[in-house]
Amino acid sequence: MAGKQLSTKTVVAIGIGAAVFVILGRFASIPTGIPNTQIETSYAFLALMAVLFGPVAGALIGFIGHLIKDATLFGPWWSWIIVSGFVGLMIGFISKRLNVEEGIFGLKKIIFFNVVQVITQAIGWFVIAPILDIVIYAEPVNKVFLQGFAAGISNIITVGVIGTIIIAAYARTRSKSGSLTKETS
Repeated sequence: MAGKQLSTKTVVAIGIGAAVFVILGRFASIPTGIPNTQIETSYAFLALMAVLFGPVAGALIGFIGHLIKDATLFGPWWSWIIVSGFVGLMIGFISKRLNVEEGIFGLKKIIFFNVVQVITQAIGWFVIAPILDIVIYAEPVNKVFLQGFAAGISNIITVGVIGTIIIAAYARTRSKSGSLTKETS
């Protein structure tokens, strides 16, 4: 295979990440009152995994996880599955810049993370999902833009609050660079 191969660790993360995305999507979502639109905790977890494992893992976790969740509920809804992959991909692109493995997720990184996730989700849920709903499924314009807006706002808030908290908690478990010193006798 030409190019860079995925590590075993990343492949395992994709499998486990997709499974957790499904479980959270099935059992830890809150109805919004808008048909087929929930507040999804799975996107906070997707953000964490994308930050830890990068864009390919983020895209595959979002895509596969959403596909399996839909397939076990009512059948694949491709427009939103694609957007879940897009969200994981785009958040994953900033993983190296955030580098939470250093043990630092301070205010500047939190702001950067949230600016990126808000822009990404706004593009995905306010634009891409509704347009694909119209193109693929011939859904009514007003309905899909309302659903996209509700999903986008709830996902932005969920990732902004829960995602930021779990990424910060993860970063605190990592040793800060240069924090270990050699003991002298």
